[in-house]
Amino acid sequence: MVRAAGGGLGASSTRHTGTGHQAALLLTFMLLILAAILGRLAWLQLVHGAENRAMADENRIRLLPRNPVRGRLLDRKGRVLATNRLTYNLYLQPLQVDDRRWPGLRDRLAGLLGIPAERLDAQRRSGANAQGFRIPLALSLTPVQVLRFREQAGSLQGAEVSEDVLRAYPDGSLGAHVMGYTSSITEEEYAALRDHGYRISDRIGRSGLEKVYETHLRGEWGGQQLEVNAEGQVQRVLGDKPAKAGKDLRLTLDLDLQRAAEKALDGVRKGAIVAMDPRTGAVRAMASRPNFDPNIFSDGPTTAQWNNLNRPEAPMLNRAFQGFPPASTFKIVTTIAGIESGKLNENSTVPTVGSFCYYGQCYADHGSFGSIGFPFALGVSSNSFFYKVGLMVGPDELFKAARRLGYGSRTGSELSAEESPGLLGDPAWKKEVLGEPWTPVDTITSSIGQGAVTVTPIQMARLYAAVANGGWLVTPHLVERDFPRKWIGLKPATLRVLHAGLRQAVTSGTATILNDPSLPPVAGKTGTAEDPPRPDHAWFGGYAPATGTPTLVIVAFGENSGGYGGTVAAPMVKALMTVWFRGVKPPVAARPG
Repeated sequence: MVRAAGGGLGASSTRHTGTGHQAALLLTFMLLILAAILGRLAWLQLVHGAENRAMADENRIRLLPRNPVRGRLLDRKGRVLATNRLTYNLYLQPLQVDDRRWPGLRDRLAGLLGIPAERLDAQRRSGANAQGFRIPLALSLTPVQVLRFREQAGSLQGAEVSEDVLRAYPDGSLGAHVMGYTSSITEEEYAALRDHGYRISDRIGRSGLEKVYETHLRGEWGGQQLEVNAEGQVQRVLGDKPAKAGKDLRLTLDLDLQRAAEKALDGVRKGAIVAMDPRTGAVRAMASRPNFDPNIFSDGPTTAQWNNLNRPEAPMLNRAFQGFPPASTFKIVTTIAGIESGKLNENSTVPTVGSFCYYGQCYADHGSFGSIGFPFALGVSSNSFFYKVGLMVGPDELFKAARRLGYGSRTGSELSAEESPGLLGDPAWKKEVLGEPWTPVDTITSSIGQGAVTVTPIQMARLYAAVANGGWLVTPHLVERDFPRKWIGLKPATLRVLHAGLRQAVTSGTATILNDPSLPPVAGKTGTAEDPPRPDHAWFGGYAPATGTPTLVIVAFGENSGGYGGTVAAPMVKALMTVWFRGVKPPVAARPG
């Protein structure tokens, strides 16, 4: 009995211990599961909580963006040079339309909107992106196309028509090189700029003031935050942020004078005009020919338009910022070098000859005027006079004067990135670049603006401004604000000689076409630059009124025009001065066809 009882007790105890182990194992297993769940929750909530909430919001919240309106470009009187226009564009949502669905949608869109299917294919291919951003299929839809799409929109999932704001230039090509143009942002640009508020459908400034003042003009995106259900139906508006329009930009340009400049350049195939206030450097007109219509970039240029923009004449090149040989206009520099160096003075005279010979090499002049001084020499543009002055002062003084007047360096305008610094081929340059020593012949040719010397029309306008304003080197600028100017300290005698000589060029010299009693007194200088084997360049630069306080400097340039400065460039300047001083409004130039 005792054993039986003991055996019974032992059996009962064994069964109880097995049950305890099972309970422990079950508890451990449950704790492990709970730990896993808690770990997963911690992973989702703590480590990736923000990311998961964002993903949930992306599924629940939709953003309906609103484009910002780009700031306008206005002339100095507030007249519109660049504005905006509303347009409707067709887009594809690539994440909703795979390669299997695309042919059917493409054919429906082509038939409905009258757009060739192959064009839609090309747009889809060219706009494909790894991020799944929407692809523009067609821009600037007509009202009829928009209406047809909206009537069938329910069966065109993956395609959408949305409003857009495009840049518009009411006067077409007028001032195109100054204002520049805008076009769609690229994927690479978007990746770099997305943190600065840009969106994949943005347009950005590509050249001119549109590029320089991009942040001022662009504005900020706005939009509505909408909560949607699983079917994509809007449940409520969570927030509304109005788009912030860009700021207008008031330019120094005068619309009437700009139109006159564009009209004056109709007579040359290539060239440029710069008009500027010599007191401040405010640019009143800047035109370049050939030109282009920046409106074509808003919709995207056609193949024919793109080929036209890339022809050898380079329509998109701003010739006001490109360097060309200055020819006889450089005689102003030679005059300054002669007097400022102390080698000559305002009363000095130099004998002139019809053919100047130096060590057996002869250089023709257009006349022998006897022994003359600086004012007369500037008026008749005597080559032999300035050959001799150049030899008297030497290359160091000659190029020192040129640099003092801003030649050989950019002007500091807002568009400096597009400027050439020009070229001053002095002895150091010749030795370094050509590996040759300087010779007196180089001095002779440089003294009349030939040889290895190039200047830009904007640099030349600044030089004439320094003469007109009494010795201040201004900063040419296109936006109404203060810009620095530098005192270059020309001697009173130098200024007297320059004023007298440039005035004499108009009253009885090479630019008598500007000696018009209906205009205020004009002072200036012609130049005809050789460019063999091509035709000559034509220059004229001047200012008015020549007595009192000059208020306008104008430089006109005809590239390879084949004419003289007095017959090609001076008439352009006269046309602008007529508008500025008489207040005559020229006819509006026709938009390019």
